[in-house]
Amino acid sequence: MRHNKAINHLGRKSGHRKAMLANMASSLLLHKRIETTVAKAKALRMYVEPLITKSKDDSTHSRRTVFSYLKQKEAVTELFRVIAPKIADRPGGYTRILKTGFRVGDAADMAIIELVDFNEAALASAPKKEAKKATTRRSRSKKAAAVEAPAAEEKAE
Repeated sequence: MRHNKAINHLGRKSGHRKAMLANMASSLLLHKRIETTVAKAKALRMYVEPLITKSKDDSTHSRRTVFSYLKQKEAVTELFRVIAPKIADRPGGYTRILKTGFRVGDAADMAIIELVDFNEAALASAPKKEAKKATTRRSRSKKAAAVEAPAAEEKAE
């Protein structure tokens, strides 16, 4: 039984698993999107999201902490210079997992894991949110309606 086991061991010893996740995280940060199995993608999401959160604070301590996980200077630089400013106002959920079907050789369930703010196709197709004027459920007084009508006419001219 695997009660209260938080991480998926992915059928590997701890050293192999840590090295694999570090390499996959570096590839994700450098390429913004990678294709892997669903189990590895879910494990990678748990590994990389705290690192992205830590990159919001650009200090020497946070850079060294992230480097101890990633072990690639280029990936750390990309994370702090390019990715962190773009996700600065996002409270979490930096990655997206999209299932793509099954692998031909062994029928493993495959997925694409990508950084949310770097998918240009999804950002371009997303509808722009228009600022809606707040409405109330109560009926407006005739006095307020009379004040709004001349204001609307002035804007039209």
